[in-house]
Amino acid sequence: MDAQQLRTQCLALAGAFEDFPFGPETAVFKVRAADGKAKMFALSSLDERALSVSLKCEPDLAVQLRAAHPEVTGAYHLNKKHWNGVVCNGALQEGMIADMIEDSYDLVVASLPRRDREILGWKRLAQE
Repeated sequence: MDAQQLRTQCLALAGAFEDFPFGPETAVFKVRAADGKAKMFALSSLDERALSVSLKCEPDLAVQLRAAHPEVTGAYHLNKKHWNGVVCNGALQEGMIADMIEDSYDLVVASLPRRDREILGWKRLAQE
């Protein structure tokens, strides 16, 4: 997966947008809630030669992914219990990275109020 594919994959998700709160070199992909607040689901320095992305992950799955794939580590400068760093060097299939992006998005959207999830048209996980 290259930088443009990563950006396209992230921005294809409902309510997603790209922000640069840490400066122009770091793209932060967020989903906006109805109250105007936004939550991050992906973070990447898209211009880096060695492309990687930080993604939210369920803690047990994060441990399994790190054990199975050397390209998946604890995310730099983020809570390593909940965030993985994923190297996009071709060793992992694009579909797997796309699934991890969607899983990260789903975890963030699941934490939004029900009204926000409904506005986004999100129905991936069981809702109350």
